[in-house]
Amino acid sequence: MLLLIATAGWSSERWAERMRQRFPDRDIQIWPDRTDDLAEVDYVLAWKAPAEVMRACPNLKAIFSLGAGVDHLLCDPQMPEVPIVRVVDPDLTERMCEWVVFQVLLHHRQHLQYTAQQAARDWAPLPQPSAREVRVGILGLGVLGARAGQALAGLGFQVAGWARGLKAVDGVESFAGADELGAFLERTDILVNLLPLTPETRHLVDHALLSRLARDGALGGPVFINAGRGGSQVEADIARALGDGTLTGASLDVFETEPLPATSPLWDAPNLVISPHVAADSDPEALSLYIEEQIRSFEAGGGLRNVVDPAAGY
Repeated sequence: MLLLIATAGWSSERWAERMRQRFPDRDIQIWPDRTDDLAEVDYVLAWKAPAEVMRACPNLKAIFSLGAGVDHLLCDPQMPEVPIVRVVDPDLTERMCEWVVFQVLLHHRQHLQYTAQQAARDWAPLPQPSAREVRVGILGLGVLGARAGQALAGLGFQVAGWARGLKAVDGVESFAGADELGAFLERTDILVNLLPLTPETRHLVDHALLSRLARDGALGGPVFINAGRGGSQVEADIARALGDGTLTGASLDVFETEPLPATSPLWDAPNLVISPHVAADSDPEALSLYIEEQIRSFEAGGGLRNVVDPAAGY
């Protein structure tokens, strides 16, 4: 039995090391080092690897995404018709929650302004609204969005979430569907995107959408935070919105092209925090255990959990 690890932009060796510890009696190989006898491959652990790698494995039983997103697999219409398993792991969920809460607090507590004042040696306390005066809206109320929403509600923020269907999350007001998107945006001071990338969400966050955010909030203007998928945003529109005052601030961890090109206008946009897709870095130790449990259950006749619905896109 052979497990093939196929990643682009990551160190595959650290994943191979963990999987060899989990499965000492099995053959764990790394693409592209292993390109022969792909008929022996039972499982592929993938992150942004070329789709032909999976297509070249005729006896493949399942594909495990090594990151929260699965659009890197669903973008190929000729992907083998085998289960694709997405990551749902407490470690990844808590990492994402930490990052979202940190970015919300950074803008709420006006840290960018204080950083600029520090550089200018300017001691000037700013009026500080309380969390209960600030309305956070989360696009996407799956596992990640629900956890972040509950954490922010626990800090006193007014939290709402928007999804395709109504969700029941303690402390989070639920909006659903296209008919309620407008009302959701109009009550939102800080917009957080945690949506998966689907045909419906691609380029959803453009200048027109950002212009619908609340203008009467305690922060003096809206903020956009994205740790979902880079393809959900129109990056030129975000730079424009920061420049023309439609947004007063933003934090972006994901981008349509990664690494973010040096020519991107985002690098020079005002009041923007950029991080290199690290909001919820996949931990090989935690996720290798998750994958091991899934494979052992599957081979014992059980089902796989968190299998992607290709029609829905997640």
